[in-house]
Amino acid sequence: MRVIPAIALLLVSLTSHAETAQQIRQAYASEAAAQQAGFAPSAKRGDAFFRQRFAINDKMPGCTSCHTENPLSTGQHAVTGKAIRPLAVAANPERFSDPAKVEKWFGRNCKEVVGRACTPAEKADFVTYLSEVR
Repeated sequence: MRVIPAIALLLVSLTSHAETAQQIRQAYASEAAAQQAGFAPSAKRGDAFFRQRFAINDKMPGCTSCHTENPLSTGQHAVTGKAIRPLAVAANPERFSDPAKVEKWFGRNCKEVVGRACTPAEKADFVTYLSEVR
């Protein structure tokens, strides 16, 4: 009967590492506020960033190239054709639950699409927008 408590303990430890989009947004917002006094995340700026076109990559000039104009919809990678689960938390609650994965994808996608690392403020705005879109 020691198995049941061990399994319960394992489940508790696994869920304690999961974070919410709000926690991840707050981490980026805190980092941005340290760089820019009075910073507050904005869903409006996040939406504008999501829809912005960048002149870095002809195949992927913006987030919508792969993620569609509607972040509640399934996307498709512009180069590989691979299906991409929705960006919006309302359609994909797991989207912003793992800080390491979030940072990994910001790193890759910002470099490929924006042509540089995204700022903490841009990340906070982006996560705010995708947490609020319905």
